[in-house]
Amino acid sequence: MGLLMTDLKTGFAEINGAQIYYEVAGTGHPLVFVHAGIADSRMWDSQFQVFTERYQVVRFDMRGFGKTAMVAGDFSRVQDLHGLLQYLQIDHAYFVGCSMGGRVITDLALEYPKMVDALVLVGAAISGFQYQGTPLPELERIGQEIDAAEEAGDLARVNELEIQVWVDGLGKPPTRVNPAVRELVRDMNLIALSSPQDLGNEQEPLNPAVNRLGEIHVPTLVIIGDLDIPASLQRTEILARDIAGAKKVVMSNTAHIPNMEQPDEFNQLVSDFLAKL
Repeated sequence: MGLLMTDLKTGFAEINGAQIYYEVAGTGHPLVFVHAGIADSRMWDSQFQVFTERYQVVRFDMRGFGKTAMVAGDFSRVQDLHGLLQYLQIDHAYFVGCSMGGRVITDLALEYPKMVDALVLVGAAISGFQYQGTPLPELERIGQEIDAAEEAGDLARVNELEIQVWVDGLGKPPTRVNPAVRELVRDMNLIALSSPQDLGNEQEPLNPAVNRLGEIHVPTLVIIGDLDIPASLQRTEILARDIAGAKKVVMSNTAHIPNMEQPDEFNQLVSDFLAKL
């Protein structure tokens, strides 16, 4: 059954001084998608309509991404998400988060455990994580190029380099990925890169998640692309090890945003996981 436009609700919620853009559609148990730091809510285009057939689906743009402008002052992405859920009158939900979005929903599960019924963590970051290992020379080289391009104010070059790391996969050709995926990430990431850098001061948790994952007691699915960077792979191992009962799945021939690269496989994995809850 297709999504009717009358089923879709969009708007801006005033949360902690920011105007946060959101979309809600469908009926059923709430399911919240939280985007990566190179993206915005559009990264879930291949998930949003599919999951509205069974769930009340929410996606939104965090501060400085998509249609949500960054504003001056201290803020917490966890408190922004909590405030949005209160605004939408959602007491508890399933959560899917990619990269930075994974970090946010993991922190939410620790701060507001009754609000989180299940977690799907995709290439997820972890607050307080420190990479243990020797940095890859290729990644260090690209990092230096990104620093130089930022210094020169060349956002287009920064964007392209970040796409090479997160979308193509280190050392992989751009042709590996669907051009439409690459261009959508380019558009989403440019908005984030263009956001005023001197606005907003994100507050980190006083007690970061990396030390507290054993406190999470909800069903958890950990998904990682096999072409993601070593730090992401290491974080995935930690999440799968330290969250009791967590299930880990590696998606072949995908990098940091497997839901965009292989949406059918991703949707099946998440659907099967949620159907058992």
